Amino acid sequence: MTHRAVLRSTMTVLMPMTNHPTHRARRRIWFAAALLGLAAGTCARADGGRLMPPNAPAAYMQECASCHLAYPPGLLPARSWQRLVAGLDKHYGSDASLDAATQQQITGWLLAHAGTYKRVSEEPPQDRITRSAWFERKHRKIDPAVWKLRSVKSAAHCAGCHTGADRGVFDDDNLKFPEGMDARLRRPWSD
Repeated sequence: MTHRAVLRSTMTVLMPMTNHPTHRARRRIWFAAALLGLAAGTCARADGGRLMPPNAPAAYMQECASCHLAYPPGLLPARSWQRLVAGLDKHYGSDASLDAATQQQITGWLLAHAGTYKRVSEEPPQDRITRSAWFERKHRKIDPAVWKLRSVKSAAHCAGCHTGADRGVFDDDNLKFPEGMDARLRRPWSD
């Protein structure tokens, strides 16, 4: 059933179809409210935020995840992704160049799913997720020694602590203590 058919059937039940001016006004109000509800639902789904979109190109998973986590595109704004992909020949000290067709496919997908919500609207320094304001705020209590643990390696190794990182799930319910973490370093995790 289409959205329009659902709206029409809902409005028919709620508002009898008569031509009385009061009924016409009420129908318009219900219709506007229903459209706003649909629009809000569509907007919420259009920006999946941090979750990994289900339609990730195989090339993205193969090329990017061969060196690091294939980060969900919602973690950075579109301009950051554009600069990152345009500079793959010098990608944080490595040459991660791709052929033109693969680069175009990955770029299009990243831009289509880039973060647009408030938290990622600002471009982080050097386009690094780990330098973004929201990342630093969420990890401000983590002792720098945690990033140096063999099981973590760096702040960019999300899966060192977040068990759902490969799916873009970074909530506190999916945390694990990295191997080698002593009691002193665990204190901030229980806040």
